[in-house]
Amino acid sequence: MADETILEIKNMSKAFGKNVVLKNVNIQLRKGRVLGLMGENGAGKSTMMNCLFGIYQKNSGEIYYKGNPTEFAGPRDALFHGVAMVHQELNQCLDRSVQDNLFLGKYETRLGIVIDEAREKAEARRLFDELGININPATIMRRMPVAQRQMVEIAKAVSYDAEVIILDEPTSSLAENEVKKLFEIIRKLTKRGVSFVYISHKMDEVFEICDDVAVLRDGEVIFQKPVPETNMGEIVTAMVGRSLENRFPPMTNTPGEDVLTVKSLFSKYEPVLKDISFSVRKGEIFGIYGLIGAGCTELLECLFGLRTIASAEIRYRGKLINFRSARDAMKENFAMITEERKANGMFKNGDLIFNTCITNLNAYTNLGFVLSNSKMRKATINECQRMHVKCMGPDDMITSLSGGNQQKVIIGKWMERSPDVFLMDEPTRGIDILAKYEVYQLIIKMAEQGKTIIMVSSEMPELLGITNRIAVLSNKQLAGIVNTKETNQEELLRLSAKYL
Repeated sequence: MADETILEIKNMSKAFGKNVVLKNVNIQLRKGRVLGLMGENGAGKSTMMNCLFGIYQKNSGEIYYKGNPTEFAGPRDALFHGVAMVHQELNQCLDRSVQDNLFLGKYETRLGIVIDEAREKAEARRLFDELGININPATIMRRMPVAQRQMVEIAKAVSYDAEVIILDEPTSSLAENEVKKLFEIIRKLTKRGVSFVYISHKMDEVFEICDDVAVLRDGEVIFQKPVPETNMGEIVTAMVGRSLENRFPPMTNTPGEDVLTVKSLFSKYEPVLKDISFSVRKGEIFGIYGLIGAGCTELLECLFGLRTIASAEIRYRGKLINFRSARDAMKENFAMITEERKANGMFKNGDLIFNTCITNLNAYTNLGFVLSNSKMRKATINECQRMHVKCMGPDDMITSLSGGNQQKVIIGKWMERSPDVFLMDEPTRGIDILAKYEVYQLIIKMAEQGKTIIMVSSEMPELLGITNRIAVLSNKQLAGIVNTKETNQEELLRLSAKYL
């Protein structure tokens, strides 16, 4: 029955010490439907799902699954009862194959002893064919972009014959074509009766793929209703407690002379960038767009010394440069936010002070060599206030924060260095609409001050709303550079397919 309730959360509360994260939450998910779950970073969305999935234990309330009171002992218990979750931060064995990751914890065996790799390979190919995913099961996970690794996690959830699948920011690393493919998979599965909880900050996606939407603010459900009965304005107001008139701040920066020039860049190792040339101006916000595998991330890695360049002429302020490491780039006051938080030097066992100050320790010393705890604490408090990080204080462990608030700390960490050239790979990945607006304001303010921003984003509206010019890559080549005010999404897509 399409409208039967398959999952219901009643009066759920959860606190970590004195920090109350969820307050008497009530949510319903119906069979074969997609429930969009929205709210600011730290509103309690992931915490609620982690309680459902058995990762956290709730303090009070009830969970009903298929009409029965349910308490999963942990993720494995949830999986084998048909509830799967694809987390925002992927936790995979990167040095193992796709096939190994798919069957981790439930290997196909012969006689219950020997792993049947041929059977696993055949099952993996059948699963990928069914979902329309073009991935070789033998590929080592580390060699794939984040987007493909995310598709593997979704396929893994489906492989458990899950009846409920929780997707936490599933498109944060996906380009337009990958998002369409994901939506095709979701629609195919909902027709079979599979239900989804779709956690996202992207309004357009919620209105396209979700049947119902629920909004959390400060741990409480503000409303849950069918998508056709609401609108973006109502959702934003429910999320932040006030209306947000414009999605993007006004562009007030004025680019000056060329400050960074790249001529005929070829990278050395796969995936190889081919003959890329461009220049970026002082005080400019320069966007980079491309489909998955186009080479956008690899280009930033070349500029920051993280990827070996085979040949190129790169000049910064007229001086020939060739960074061989991130340390070299940082000496010239370059900074870089990578696509994955784990690769951004986020220390999971560290507090906010450590994670905020680690890249700029020389600024927090007494007499030039003794670290000052008071200076580091003050800097952390200032950055948390500037980035509106939701936390109890600077001594909080970074893992106690929501994914979006972790991203704010990472941006704040680099802001502490006041870089002259800031390379940003998906800087607003996984953060809410208000936090995005604040990051946009920071980017524009930096550009006003003469800083140069080079920004990769898979969100075309974001690039069109926040940049001065956009370079489009296609199959590791430069397909064109356009003035943002003179282009649109159709032109970006046309250029992105130029060399395919």
